[in-house]
Amino acid sequence: MDRQEAMRIFVRVVERGSFSAVARELGSSQPNISKQIRALEQALGGSLLARSTRSLSLTDEGQRYYAYCRQILAAVDAAERSFQSGREAVAGALRIASSVSFGRAQIATCLPAFLEHYPQVRVELQLSDRNEDLLGEGVDVAVRIGELRDSNLVGRSLGTLSRALLASPAYLERHGEPETPEALRQHNCLVFSQLADHHRWRLRSGERQVSVSVSGNVSSNNSEAIRELVLAGQGISLSPLWAFRADVEAGRVRLILPAWRPEALPIHVLYPPNRRQSARVLAFVEFLGEHLQQGAVLDQGR
Repeated sequence: MDRQEAMRIFVRVVERGSFSAVARELGSSQPNISKQIRALEQALGGSLLARSTRSLSLTDEGQRYYAYCRQILAAVDAAERSFQSGREAVAGALRIASSVSFGRAQIATCLPAFLEHYPQVRVELQLSDRNEDLLGEGVDVAVRIGELRDSNLVGRSLGTLSRALLASPAYLERHGEPETPEALRQHNCLVFSQLADHHRWRLRSGERQVSVSVSGNVSSNNSEAIRELVLAGQGISLSPLWAFRADVEAGRVRLILPAWRPEALPIHVLYPPNRRQSARVLAFVEFLGEHLQQGAVLDQGR
């Protein structure tokens, strides 16, 4: 038995919750996947999975072993990537997926410098406000903002994105400026619908935390649409600062409730499982991380 391969199969079975799903993913058979898990259990001297006709669940020992397996395999992958990326040319096709707003404002703006630095890379930038099927659409790397909902993908955190409460002077002149988080309930709040629990805004001031249920007459899955509505004086938004920085500096939009800090959003780069991360993928991820840091897009603990 190849112990490392068996560990990888065990991790995938836990994450997919199915022997047959992993068999299809690996181009193998369900009996072969089951055989690998049984061999691993025999080598360890105990059960990793509790099996029933309808589901799989981890035993206590399996839960501990799963956590160790993920750490070990991540370290092995990192070591291999470090070795290979130093020898592999940064060249070839690179398919990147992102939301429309972030892709246009952040990724497209860093691509000229990236391509100047790596002229042998050919980029295909796919912008969509839905979550792509990385395997089905052949995506090499996807940038996703917010809590991850798909545990079957692997990736890396780039940090978190600062957000703020924003409104135009025209809106505030007509409706007044909220002085407390609770006062947001009396205002027209423009909601970004791509986030989970998007009608609940969470704010912090020092040690105090509040969660406010908001409502409004427009919601959208596109942050550029939200920005246009804010500029038109239609309401208050809780949005990434990078999308409004120029508007704030020009006075077209004002920060409101500045003592209350909205919950920052995590940002990740994700890769399809079982696909080795090429030198061009690693180069792009490093380049994007530096671009976001230099542009003060990432949360700096303000």
